[in-house]
Amino acid sequence: MRIKQSVLALLACLCTLPSVAATPERLLAGFQQTRVVILSETSPCVLFETWVAASPAERSKGLMFIESLDPHEGMVFIYQQSVEIAMWMRNTLIPLDMLFIRSDQTIARIEANTTPLSEASIYSGEPVQIVLEVPGGTAARWNFQEGARLWFIDRQTEPPPLTSL
Repeated sequence: MRIKQSVLALLACLCTLPSVAATPERLLAGFQQTRVVILSETSPCVLFETWVAASPAERSKGLMFIESLDPHEGMVFIYQQSVEIAMWMRNTLIPLDMLFIRSDQTIARIEANTTPLSEASIYSGEPVQIVLEVPGGTAARWNFQEGARLWFIDRQTEPPPLTSL
């Protein structure tokens, strides 16, 4: 009887504790941040505030356990050289659009609305150096297409020239 009362008291206490949301700010506190723009002939320029996953440990963690992203938030995965990449959605709670980006910073492939918590591999289809993950539906909303370019705002480089904007 006393054990049952203790368990009930403990459960009551736990229910009154404030919940700690799995916000990007909390879970990605150690990641660097940067701003990127997608430049396209078929859509307006779109700015994203992103976390940077550059090390193997950061790329392994990615956006796992994040419960939501604002429409202009995301994560950019940067690799030292172009390689064919396989991503997955293990422990990822929200659908994402994955933009696979070549070393010349053009979009090679878009995987839209990935399935949360799936362990199925999602392949780049060719060697790429960058993957940009943004909230699911973003690519369709802004009409992103293969060939559009990614530009890092916080770097000291000029954007690649577009044929006509």
